[in-house]
Amino acid sequence: MRPLTIGTLAKASGVHLETVRYYERIGLMPKPSRTASNYRSFGPEHVERLSFIRRAREIGFSIGEIKELLALAEPGRASCAEVQTLTAAHLAEVRAKIADLSRLEAILAGALERCFVGTPACPVLDMLASPRPS
Repeated sequence: MRPLTIGTLAKASGVHLETVRYYERIGLMPKPSRTASNYRSFGPEHVERLSFIRRAREIGFSIGEIKELLALAEPGRASCAEVQTLTAAHLAEVRAKIADLSRLEAILAGALERCFVGTPACPVLDMLASPRPS
């Protein structure tokens, strides 16, 4: 297979070109080999790794968590128990965010229910000005 350029790699894995460069800088992507004319030269393993990273980001894993997952995905290193622990912690964070968003929804819905056109006071503005959500 012909080596891939950075643009082809980005397109094949569904990320922006600058994202590839960023992931290289922070160590998520290994430094690629270079051609004689000093262009980056990527292979199918780079597409797989970048796709893995993109999917992990889509479901909300942090960069640090992705680094851990990549280490656990290395041949001979896979530990389902460690991946399970990491995923369980991430799931707890997601559930906490959902609970926070549900509370926020109730606050906003309640403020909107108290809004009546033509009234001098605005419940939404009152809520925002108060020290605590009502």
